[in-house]
Amino acid sequence: MLDWRAPEVDEGRASVLATAIGVRRLTARILIARGLTEEATAARFLTPRLADMRAPAGMADLDRAVDRIVAALDARQRIGVFGDYDVDGVTTAAMLATTMRAMGGDVVPRVASRHAGYGLGVADVARFSADGCAVLVTGDCGTSDVEALAAARACGLDVIVIDHHQIPSGETAAYALINPHRADDRFPFKGLASCGVAFYLAAALRARLRERGTTFDPRSLLDLVALGSVADMVPLVQENRILVAAGLRVLSARQRPGIAALCEAAEIAEGPLDADDISFRLAPRLNAAGRLGEAQLALDVLLAATPEEARRATAELDERNRERQRIQEEVWTAALAVAETHAADPALVVGAEGWHPGVVGIIAARMVDKFARPAVVIGFENGQGRGSARTIPGFNLYEALVQCRAHLTRFGGHAAAAGMSLPRENLEAFRRSFVAAAARTPNLAARPALNVDAVVDLADLDVTIAEEIGRLAPFGAANAEPLLVFAGVTAQSTRRVGQGHLQLTLAQRGSMSDAIAFGMADRDPGNGASVDVVATAELDTFRGVRRTRLKIRHLHPSRHT
Repeated sequence: MLDWRAPEVDEGRASVLATAIGVRRLTARILIARGLTEEATAARFLTPRLADMRAPAGMADLDRAVDRIVAALDARQRIGVFGDYDVDGVTTAAMLATTMRAMGGDVVPRVASRHAGYGLGVADVARFSADGCAVLVTGDCGTSDVEALAAARACGLDVIVIDHHQIPSGETAAYALINPHRADDRFPFKGLASCGVAFYLAAALRARLRERGTTFDPRSLLDLVALGSVADMVPLVQENRILVAAGLRVLSARQRPGIAALCEAAEIAEGPLDADDISFRLAPRLNAAGRLGEAQLALDVLLAATPEEARRATAELDERNRERQRIQEEVWTAALAVAETHAADPALVVGAEGWHPGVVGIIAARMVDKFARPAVVIGFENGQGRGSARTIPGFNLYEALVQCRAHLTRFGGHAAAAGMSLPRENLEAFRRSFVAAAARTPNLAARPALNVDAVVDLADLDVTIAEEIGRLAPFGAANAEPLLVFAGVTAQSTRRVGQGHLQLTLAQRGSMSDAIAFGMADRDPGNGASVDVVATAELDTFRGVRRTRLKIRHLHPSRHT
């Protein structure tokens, strides 16, 4: 039996909002339930515009960073760019390199190697210094890289850190640190990914250099902002929502050779792209290189100057992605067996020698999906482990790792995702400490009812509703695609399609709707069964005819029969 919880919304208030902004009452109820109660706020949400982004006034060290970069451009000093090896890091590096090259800069762009560990290392600093760089700009790393920053200061290399990870205590050796989590940062939105912070830096550079005749338009970077923000699962609200909505339009144009090549490799048809295309088709390919070792190939794809260059790099990237998938399934099978032995724990910590560190983040996310509890997965090589953690609502990973820091060599991240390093002999002590932190969290073990947006009838569905729900996109963290409950509907017909999918025709009091349940062929209720369905509604166009279709997320025998 499926338990759900729908928000209580004042119907009179919903009617007033619906009339004011010109939407159906169901759409207004969804908006109100998400805290968008005022007419102006709801209207802006439905029509995100770059003009509504707040100016970066109060963004700590932004002006200092712009001053130093402009001075480097004027003096023709070489500028290093360094990004972490995930999609946010790679897109940030690509944005920084593109921006400063467009402004005449001599730029050396690189990204981290997983073999060397995440973040900026002392060896990376030495290499940029040997290359003659006077300034180094990091993306999605640097905040916690204390030793590397100290080494850079010692050799006269000015480091500008662009990051969004939690900030450790103590002074930084960075020349400038642009990070929304600084205590003295007064920019009101704290949810930007590093690529979002880099967009503000690019815009500030363009504003400073506009009088000198630069024609560079930062809006050309928005495809990279969308890629990095969605892949890093930052909350798609406020500035992030605006950036990603605009970025998806730029991404859909496929003007960057690397983006066109990635879409071709992923077999994405011409037309608009959405956040799911990033999450499930583009980001995994870009991540594949970094997961297996060297992420430079992903950066090469995004910086490719010609279609031919982009296709060559993307073909190699696609091969790495297939290898990543093979390794991932091997580790998943082994990790699942270990997790089953700890299934009673309020949090899972699993690790073994030989598990590839490049896939542990994916495995941790799958553990959370399967067991509905925080999970840490660690791969060890020669006794040294690197792991990734993912969580559920209500459990802050960064705070938990702070409590476990005595067992860790290094850790970093934020509330929803984190990474750590530790020796093999510390695994059991770390497991006990992490599980204890979870046990101290109130109500963590309780499996909550599913939060849905509304309980509706099939008669409530039509093309207009599907269009209006589509206006709530882009969907992702903090702005999930609306979940609708259809209780006591009849599965008028069912059939298996594709690789384990279930296609249904649902009926309820004379109304009907087509539906698809991906991966649920083994849950076929049979023709005529009464079922409760939790689904999202989308607009489907077939042979020029527009209609609604349900994508089923949960399917159970009805408790209303």
